[in-house]
Amino acid sequence: MAGLFSRLFGKKKERGPSCAAVVAAAGSSTRMGGQDKLMLPLGEEPVLAHTLRALELCPYITEIVVVTRRDLIVPIGQMCQDRRLEKVSRVIPGGSTRTQSVLNGVLELGRRAELVAIHDGARPLVSQALLETVITRAAQCGAAAPAVPVKDTVKRAKNAVVTETLDRAELFAVQTPQVFQTDLIRGALERALEEGAVLTDDCSAVERLGIGVALTQGDYRNLKITTPEDLAAVGAFLEQEEV
Repeated sequence: MAGLFSRLFGKKKERGPSCAAVVAAAGSSTRMGGQDKLMLPLGEEPVLAHTLRALELCPYITEIVVVTRRDLIVPIGQMCQDRRLEKVSRVIPGGSTRTQSVLNGVLELGRRAELVAIHDGARPLVSQALLETVITRAAQCGAAAPAVPVKDTVKRAKNAVVTETLDRAELFAVQTPQVFQTDLIRGALERALEEGAVLTDDCSAVERLGIGVALTQGDYRNLKITTPEDLAAVGAFLEQEEV
């Protein structure tokens, strides 16, 4: 009886925000010695398979668009099919820059989602807690990104001579996914391209418009694989998780 009354009169559990994902996977992997880092084995799966499965498992993410090089469209599409990654709706070609590639993915989504999470294909250990936290924050304020405090002392230098020591307490390493209202990031990326702005991440496109990006708790394990050393570190973290 208590269960019946609970169902009839109890508060319904609120649904979380609905969010699409664009996975940036069009890089050249130049610092990996000519090997494509996304298809390298990490444990028993390719790096990108780990990344996509993490997004697939997030209940807030409803659709995934992968943006990659033309030569990887078929292999990645087959990989997604073999692993039954049902939320991956399209694998599309990127552009000449990361900004153009991400915009291609956002445009592919059209108006199907109010929020879009832009994630590096080479960050395979993104956690469910991180995903849910940053998506929820973006739903509240329009733009959010995970970040971790910088551990090392950071100095500004010119011609290899230190000119300033920065206050470490104010410095953060920003990670992905970076999550935005879809209309906001679409307009910000289009404007950045029109004005020839060189961006190192997607938050920068929004910041150029004078809009603040909220930071949420990142994860030091959420590494981006760029070098062979990064791959070894991520592999070690993965082994720890499986023990």
